[in-house]
Amino acid sequence: METKEVYKAIATVTRALGRAGIGKDRKNIQQGYNFRGIDDIYNALSSELATANLCIIPRVIDREIVERQSAKGGALFYVTIRAEYDIVSAIDGSSHTASAYGEAMDSGDKATNKAMSAAYKYMAMQLFCIPTEGDNDADATTHEVAASFAPQRPQATPARPQTNGHGAVPVCDICGAIGRLGKDGESYYCPQKDQHGGKWHTIPLAKASG
Repeated sequence: METKEVYKAIATVTRALGRAGIGKDRKNIQQGYNFRGIDDIYNALSSELATANLCIIPRVIDREIVERQSAKGGALFYVTIRAEYDIVSAIDGSSHTASAYGEAMDSGDKATNKAMSAAYKYMAMQLFCIPTEGDNDADATTHEVAASFAPQRPQATPARPQTNGHGAVPVCDICGAIGRLGKDGESYYCPQKDQHGGKWHTIPLAKASG
């Protein structure tokens, strides 16, 4: 089956942007982080889309606006949009539809514009796998999470005491634990050997208490 031209074009743009990438050269003054602006995306994509005969046609499917109050008491408009983008090949008309959400706040009439820009930017970054600088990969940082509870060790069922030939229960003369009959059938060993520096202590029949 012949591959549609739209997917060939997407791969071509991805390859071109993968060589140079788009660095996070802009900085958010309030919160101090670097980011890539929508203009950076447009500038990088414009010529590559034209070269690959690829068109991106946007449409907003849903929009929600909520009025909030800023820290200074003024009005702040919070907009969320859901948009779809038809990625169309100008060669054979084949297309693929991608979707994305955009969120933005503004004290004036720019919240919707900003949300549309955010949706387009992240759609493009994910569709064309545009590489960047900075630490935005989940694998780049490992977080140590404290356990919410201490793990419970399963408790072993106490073994039934074994007696020696005289009917007495052997007891370890180091820790007092009840001994268990060894494989040789002649001596007992202490089941708490790990508490004796890891050594294997045996309890001769002669030391079994009567």
